Amino acid sequence: MTRVALVTGGSRGVGCGIARALVDDGWTTYVTSRKGSGPDGARALPCDHTDDAAVAAVFDEIITDAGRLDLLVNNAWAAPKGFGGFAEPFWRRPVDDWDTLISVGLRAHYVASVHAARLMTEAGSGLITNISSFGSRGHLHSVLYGMSKTALDKMAADMAVELQGTGVSAISLWLGLIRTELLLSLGLDEFAGFSLARAEDPEFVGRVISRLAADPRLSDLSGRTLVTAELGTGYGIVNNDGTPPDSHRAAFGGGPLFPPPAEPAPDPESESESERTSS
Repeated sequence: MTRVALVTGGSRGVGCGIARALVDDGWTTYVTSRKGSGPDGARALPCDHTDDAAVAAVFDEIITDAGRLDLLVNNAWAAPKGFGGFAEPFWRRPVDDWDTLISVGLRAHYVASVHAARLMTEAGSGLITNISSFGSRGHLHSVLYGMSKTALDKMAADMAVELQGTGVSAISLWLGLIRTELLLSLGLDEFAGFSLARAEDPEFVGRVISRLAADPRLSDLSGRTLVTAELGTGYGIVNNDGTPPDSHRAAFGGGPLFPPPAEPAPDPESESESERTSS
């Protein structure tokens, strides 16, 4: 049976590369974008992710056309008006930056997840993935960027609790530096201190997601935030040029925040003298 995937925001950049990799791996792949464009082999659907009715129509069309949905990749993102890069502190930016970085970068993912979960829980299987980043762990780009990414990780963790027993999993993914066509066109050797030679190809991320969806441990991984570079190492997946990308875990001071580490049980040998004598 052909597996069916939807990648939101799949016309260019990370989403486009993910979709290309899924197509190459045999998935029937749908992508959304404002203009309804996407990579060769994918079925592009026009969608403004700030319009809930338009989002609902996308899922209706996929079910009418393919009859099922096995994978949702939440990747839609929109830059603020007049965006020229994350160069200014939050108090010098317009407050309506919220309307794109949170409404599209977070709310749109929730709306798509609601529709996907309705279809997947009825079928008894499926995977919802959020494209997140190390900006959840340390400052990256801007306040609102970090807020949205941290919320995506928490969203996956809490969705997994409510999806338990349904056969559907929810996972958030931390991507490292991505070798998009735009970034490569700048002719840089490094960006923000990270080597482009050891960055991730968008297709690498797609291959990791495809393999993750087939992982027999998927239900045990549900609710976790995972690092794509580290998953690639475990799965034996490399970049288009055969190189393994680097994890940025060390650069951001550690790993994912969700689920939180379990607190160790108290060690009775570590009790203080006063505690022992008062009992």
